[in-house]
Amino acid sequence: MARIRFRQPSILPGFGLTFGFTIFYLSLIVLIPILGLFVKTFELDWASFERIVTGPRFLAALRLSFGASLLAALFNVVIGTLIAWVLVRYRFFARRFVDAIIDLPFALPTAVAGIALTSLYVPQGWFGRLFAPYGITIAYTPVGIWIALVFIGLPFVVRTVQPVLEDFNREVEEAAATLGAPRRTTIARVILPPLLPAILTGFSLSFARAVGEYGSVIFIAGNIPRQTEILPLLIVFRLEEREYAAAAAIATVMLLVSFLILLAVNLIQTWSTRRFGHV
Repeated sequence: MARIRFRQPSILPGFGLTFGFTIFYLSLIVLIPILGLFVKTFELDWASFERIVTGPRFLAALRLSFGASLLAALFNVVIGTLIAWVLVRYRFFARRFVDAIIDLPFALPTAVAGIALTSLYVPQGWFGRLFAPYGITIAYTPVGIWIALVFIGLPFVVRTVQPVLEDFNREVEEAAATLGAPRRTTIARVILPPLLPAILTGFSLSFARAVGEYGSVIFIAGNIPRQTEILPLLIVFRLEEREYAAAAAIATVMLLVSFLILLAVNLIQTWSTRRFGHV
Protein backbone atom coordinates (compact mmCIF):
# COMPACT_ATOMS: atom_id res chain seq x y z
CA MET A 1 0.00 0.00 0.00
CA ALA A 2 1.37 3.38 -0.98
CA ARG A 3 2.37 5.62 1.84
CA ILE A 4 0.64 8.98 2.00
CA ARG A 5 3.00 11.87 2.54
CA PHE A 6 1.74 15.01 4.15
CA ARG A 7 3.41 18.35 3.54
CA GLN A 8 5.05 19.60 6.69
CA PRO A 9 3.64 23.02 7.54
CA SER A 10 6.09 25.91 7.56
CA ILE A 11 6.40 28.30 10.46
CA LEU A 12 6.57 31.13 7.92
CA PRO A 13 3.55 32.49 6.00
CA GLY A 14 2.67 30.59 2.84
CA PHE A 15 3.42 31.62 -0.71
CA GLY A 16 -0.05 32.98 -1.39
CA LEU A 17 0.01 35.36 1.57
CA THR A 18 3.54 36.63 1.04
CA PHE A 19 3.04 36.95 -2.72
CA GLY A 20 -0.14 38.95 -2.14
CA PHE A 21 1.60 41.35 0.22
CA THR A 22 4.47 41.68 -2.26
CA ILE A 23 2.19 42.59 -5.16
CA PHE A 24 0.15 44.96 -2.99
CA TYR A 25 3.08 47.00 -1.71
CA LEU A 26 4.89 46.88 -5.05
CA SER A 27 1.78 48.26 -6.74
CA LEU A 28 1.23 50.89 -4.06
CA ILE A 29 4.80 52.18 -4.02
CA VAL A 30 6.06 51.56 -7.56
CA LEU A 31 3.48 50.52 -10.14
CA ILE A 32 0.70 53.03 -9.38
CA PRO A 33 3.01 56.11 -9.48
CA ILE A 34 4.51 54.87 -12.76
CA LEU A 35 1.03 54.27 -14.15
CA GLY A 36 0.07 57.80 -13.15
CA LEU A 37 3.11 59.09 -15.02
CA PHE A 38 1.99 57.34 -18.21
CA VAL A 39 -1.59 58.54 -17.76
CA LYS A 40 -0.39 62.14 -17.48
CA THR A 41 1.76 61.69 -20.59
CA PHE A 42 -1.25 60.44 -22.57
CA GLU A 43 -2.86 63.86 -22.14
CA LEU A 44 -0.56 65.00 -24.95
CA ASP A 45 -1.33 64.25 -28.55
CA TRP A 46 1.30 62.47 -30.62
CA ALA A 47 2.48 65.65 -32.36
CA SER A 48 3.09 67.43 -29.06
CA PHE A 49 4.83 64.41 -27.58
CA GLU A 50 7.08 64.05 -30.62
CA ARG A 51 7.92 67.74 -30.56
CA ILE A 52 9.01 67.49 -26.93
CA VAL A 53 11.12 64.33 -27.18
CA THR A 54 12.79 65.20 -30.47
CA GLY A 55 13.67 68.79 -29.70
CA PRO A 56 17.40 69.69 -29.73
CA ARG A 57 17.34 70.78 -26.11
CA PHE A 58 15.82 67.49 -24.94
CA LEU A 59 18.16 65.36 -27.07
CA ALA A 60 21.21 67.24 -25.78
CA ALA A 61 20.07 66.71 -22.18
CA LEU A 62 19.33 63.04 -22.92
CA ARG A 63 22.83 62.42 -24.30
CA LEU A 64 24.45 64.27 -21.42
CA SER A 65 22.44 62.60 -18.65
CA PHE A 66 22.81 59.03 -19.84
CA GLY A 67 26.31 59.45 -21.28
CA ALA A 68 27.71 60.99 -18.11
CA SER A 69 25.86 58.44 -15.95
CA LEU A 70 27.25 55.49 -17.92
CA LEU A 71 30.79 56.84 -17.83
CA ALA A 72 30.53 57.58 -14.11
CA ALA A 73 29.14 54.09 -13.37
CA LEU A 74 31.90 52.42 -15.41
CA PHE A 75 34.55 54.47 -13.61
CA ASN A 76 33.01 53.62 -10.25
CA VAL A 77 33.06 49.91 -11.12
CA VAL A 78 36.84 49.99 -11.54
CA ILE A 79 37.70 52.32 -8.66
CA GLY A 80 35.03 50.94 -6.34
CA THR A 81 36.22 47.36 -6.84
CA LEU A 82 39.81 48.41 -6.11
CA ILE A 83 38.74 50.25 -2.97
CA ALA A 84 36.72 47.26 -1.78
CA TRP A 85 39.73 45.02 -2.43
CA VAL A 86 42.01 47.26 -0.36
CA LEU A 87 39.54 47.50 2.52
CA VAL A 88 39.03 43.72 2.64
CA ARG A 89 42.49 42.36 1.89
CA TYR A 90 44.77 44.79 3.74
CA ARG A 91 45.07 46.03 7.29
CA PHE A 92 46.47 49.53 7.66
CA PHE A 93 46.31 52.58 9.88
CA ALA A 94 43.00 54.49 9.75
CA ARG A 95 41.34 51.69 7.81
CA ARG A 96 38.12 52.10 9.78
CA PHE A 97 38.20 55.83 9.10
CA VAL A 98 38.56 55.27 5.36
CA ASP A 99 35.79 52.68 5.48
CA ALA A 100 33.49 55.22 7.15
CA ILE A 101 34.27 57.92 4.59
CA ILE A 102 32.90 55.66 1.83
CA ASP A 103 29.40 56.14 3.23
CA LEU A 104 29.69 59.93 3.41
CA PRO A 105 27.86 60.56 0.07
CA PHE A 106 24.92 58.58 1.49
CA ALA A 107 24.54 60.90 4.48
CA LEU A 108 25.59 64.19 2.88
CA PRO A 109 22.69 66.22 1.43
CA THR A 110 23.04 66.38 -2.33
CA ALA A 111 22.84 70.17 -2.41
CA VAL A 112 25.70 70.40 0.08
CA ALA A 113 27.74 68.01 -2.07
CA GLY A 114 27.06 70.12 -5.15
CA ILE A 115 28.11 73.35 -3.45
CA ALA A 116 31.28 71.73 -2.06
CA LEU A 117 32.28 70.26 -5.43
CA THR A 118 31.61 73.56 -7.19
CA SER A 119 33.74 75.52 -4.74
CA LEU A 120 36.59 73.05 -5.30
CA TYR A 121 36.51 72.94 -9.10
CA VAL A 122 35.78 76.54 -10.08
CA PRO A 123 38.86 78.29 -11.53
CA GLN A 124 39.53 79.89 -8.13
CA GLY A 125 39.00 76.65 -6.17
CA TRP A 126 41.62 74.35 -4.69
CA PHE A 127 41.52 71.92 -7.61
CA GLY A 128 40.28 74.26 -10.31
CA ARG A 129 43.26 76.59 -9.97
CA LEU A 130 45.58 73.69 -10.82
CA PHE A 131 43.96 73.33 -14.26
CA ALA A 132 43.21 77.00 -14.95
CA PRO A 133 46.74 77.87 -16.21
CA TYR A 134 46.34 75.23 -18.92
CA GLY A 135 42.98 76.58 -20.04
CA ILE A 136 41.08 73.61 -18.61
CA THR A 137 37.73 74.37 -16.98
CA ILE A 138 36.00 71.72 -14.89
CA ALA A 139 33.09 73.45 -13.19
CA TYR A 140 30.14 74.32 -15.43
CA THR A 141 31.18 71.70 -17.97
CA PRO A 142 30.19 68.05 -18.62
CA VAL A 143 33.40 67.05 -16.82
CA GLY A 144 32.10 68.68 -13.64
CA ILE A 145 28.82 66.81 -14.00
CA TRP A 146 30.73 63.55 -14.38
CA ILE A 147 32.73 64.25 -11.21
CA ALA A 148 29.52 64.88 -9.25
CA LEU A 149 28.01 61.63 -10.52
CA VAL A 150 31.15 59.69 -9.62
CA PHE A 151 31.00 61.17 -6.11
CA ILE A 152 27.42 60.11 -5.41
CA GLY A 153 27.68 56.69 -7.10
CA LEU A 154 30.95 55.31 -5.74
CA PRO A 155 29.57 53.95 -2.41
CA PHE A 156 27.09 51.71 -4.23
CA VAL A 157 29.86 49.75 -5.93
CA VAL A 158 32.07 49.52 -2.84
CA ARG A 159 29.29 48.37 -0.54
CA THR A 160 28.06 45.81 -3.07
CA VAL A 161 31.43 44.23 -3.85
CA GLN A 162 32.90 44.40 -0.34
CA PRO A 163 30.69 41.70 1.32
CA VAL A 164 31.32 39.30 -1.56
CA LEU A 165 35.06 39.76 -1.23
CA GLU A 166 34.84 39.16 2.51
CA ASP A 167 33.09 35.82 1.88
CA PHE A 168 35.45 34.82 -0.91
CA ASN A 169 37.10 31.44 -0.39
CA ARG A 170 40.79 32.25 -0.15
CA GLU A 171 41.69 28.57 -0.49
CA VAL A 172 40.70 28.64 -4.16
CA GLU A 173 43.03 31.56 -4.76
CA GLU A 174 45.83 29.84 -2.87
CA ALA A 175 45.27 26.62 -4.83
CA ALA A 176 45.64 28.52 -8.11
CA ALA A 177 48.90 30.04 -6.89
CA THR A 178 50.14 26.63 -5.75
CA LEU A 179 49.47 25.20 -9.21
CA GLY A 180 51.67 27.90 -10.69
CA ALA A 181 49.04 30.23 -12.11
CA PRO A 182 50.34 33.77 -12.66
CA ARG A 183 48.78 36.53 -10.59
CA ARG A 184 47.00 38.00 -13.60
CA THR A 185 45.51 34.63 -14.49
CA THR A 186 44.34 34.11 -10.91
CA ILE A 187 42.63 37.49 -10.90
CA ALA A 188 41.04 37.05 -14.34
CA ARG A 189 39.89 33.42 -13.99
CA VAL A 190 39.53 32.78 -10.26
CA ILE A 191 38.67 36.05 -8.52
CA LEU A 192 36.78 38.18 -11.04
CA PRO A 193 34.20 35.64 -12.33
CA PRO A 194 32.53 35.10 -8.91
CA LEU A 195 32.64 38.87 -8.33
CA LEU A 196 30.96 39.68 -11.63
CA PRO A 197 27.33 39.49 -10.37
CA ALA A 198 28.16 41.84 -7.48
CA ILE A 199 30.07 44.20 -9.79
CA LEU A 200 27.11 44.34 -12.18
CA THR A 201 24.77 45.02 -9.27
CA GLY A 202 27.00 47.87 -8.13
CA PHE A 203 27.06 49.21 -11.69
CA SER A 204 23.26 49.13 -11.89
CA LEU A 205 22.83 50.93 -8.58
CA SER A 206 25.46 53.53 -9.42
CA PHE A 207 23.97 54.16 -12.87
CA ALA A 208 20.40 54.40 -11.57
CA ARG A 209 21.49 56.83 -8.87
CA ALA A 210 23.38 58.98 -11.36
CA VAL A 211 20.58 59.18 -13.94
CA GLY A 212 18.12 60.62 -11.43
CA GLU A 213 20.59 62.86 -9.60
CA TYR A 214 19.64 66.52 -9.35
CA GLY A 215 20.84 68.29 -6.23
CA SER A 216 24.58 67.71 -6.52
CA VAL A 217 24.64 68.38 -10.27
CA ILE A 218 22.76 71.64 -10.78
CA PHE A 219 25.38 73.70 -8.94
CA ILE A 220 28.44 72.39 -10.75
CA ALA A 221 26.70 72.03 -14.13
CA GLY A 222 26.02 75.69 -14.75
CA ASN A 223 22.77 74.67 -16.51
CA ILE A 224 23.74 76.03 -19.94
CA PRO A 225 21.05 75.07 -22.50
CA ARG A 226 22.15 72.30 -24.89
CA GLN A 227 25.53 72.08 -23.13
CA THR A 228 25.24 71.32 -19.42
CA GLU A 229 21.53 70.75 -18.88
CA ILE A 230 20.44 67.39 -17.49
CA LEU A 231 17.05 65.75 -17.90
CA PRO A 232 15.91 66.19 -14.26
CA LEU A 233 16.53 69.92 -14.66
CA LEU A 234 14.33 70.03 -17.78
CA ILE A 235 11.59 68.29 -15.81
CA VAL A 236 11.84 70.93 -13.08
CA PHE A 237 11.66 73.70 -15.67
CA ARG A 238 8.50 72.19 -17.14
CA LEU A 239 6.94 71.89 -13.71
CA GLU A 240 7.75 75.52 -12.91
CA GLU A 241 6.04 76.48 -16.18
CA ARG A 242 3.02 74.38 -15.11
CA GLU A 243 3.42 72.16 -18.17
CA TYR A 244 2.81 68.98 -16.21
CA ALA A 245 2.08 66.77 -19.20
CA ALA A 246 5.34 67.83 -20.87
CA ALA A 247 7.25 67.10 -17.67
CA ALA A 248 5.60 63.67 -17.51
CA ALA A 249 6.56 63.01 -21.13
CA ILE A 250 10.23 63.76 -20.42
CA ALA A 251 10.10 61.59 -17.30
CA THR A 252 8.45 58.75 -19.24
CA VAL A 253 11.17 58.67 -21.90
CA MET A 254 13.80 58.86 -19.17
CA LEU A 255 12.12 55.97 -17.35
CA LEU A 256 11.91 53.78 -20.45
CA VAL A 257 15.54 54.31 -21.45
CA SER A 258 16.70 53.62 -17.89
CA PHE A 259 14.55 50.48 -17.73
CA LEU A 260 15.99 49.10 -20.97
CA ILE A 261 19.56 49.68 -19.84
CA LEU A 262 18.95 48.16 -16.41
CA LEU A 263 17.12 45.23 -17.97
CA ALA A 264 20.13 44.50 -20.17
CA VAL A 265 22.45 44.68 -17.15
CA ASN A 266 20.17 42.38 -15.14
CA LEU A 267 20.09 39.84 -17.95
CA ILE A 268 23.88 39.85 -18.07
CA GLN A 269 23.95 39.53 -14.29
CA THR A 270 21.58 36.54 -14.40
CA TRP A 271 23.74 34.88 -17.03
CA SER A 272 26.92 35.49 -15.04
CA THR A 273 25.31 34.09 -11.88
CA ARG A 274 24.31 30.90 -13.68
CA ARG A 275 27.67 30.69 -15.43
CA PHE A 276 29.97 31.30 -12.48
CA GLY A 277 27.71 30.75 -9.49
CA HIS A 278 28.17 32.36 -6.12
CA VAL A 279 31.35 32.61 -4.13
